[in-house]
Amino acid sequence: MAAVTDLATLLATMDPVLQEGEFAFCTLSEEALAACQPLRPLGLFREAEGVTVILPVEVALERGFAIGTPLRWITLNVHSALEAVGLTAAFATALTQEGISANVVAGYYHDHIFMPAADAPRAIKALKALSAGT
Repeated sequence: MAAVTDLATLLATMDPVLQEGEFAFCTLSEEALAACQPLRPLGLFREAEGVTVILPVEVALERGFAIGTPLRWITLNVHSALEAVGLTAAFATALTQEGISANVVAGYYHDHIFMPAADAPRAIKALKALSAGT
């Protein structure tokens, strides 16, 4: 499957899917991360202040990690090219118009959006409307 760069095609075919479960963004030291590796975090990013990890809420709580608002995860099932222009802006604008926070993680194949759990149904509705051009 070739990566898509055309914005109109990306929007029309993004097929947002709400994943099961709730997730948390946590920040850990490098030492705590080493102990966390057997947990296989969904994602991680190193910053100067610490390592951000994305874990299922229950795993984060079980390990005693501080968490913020539980998040839900939507995957856009279109193979968006990393150099594509406008997709993030388009879905962020659609979610902003609904008052929904969007924390975005771009993988090689897909874009992933994390939002407060309570907002997930409205987010899916807004993204499907965007994709349908309505």
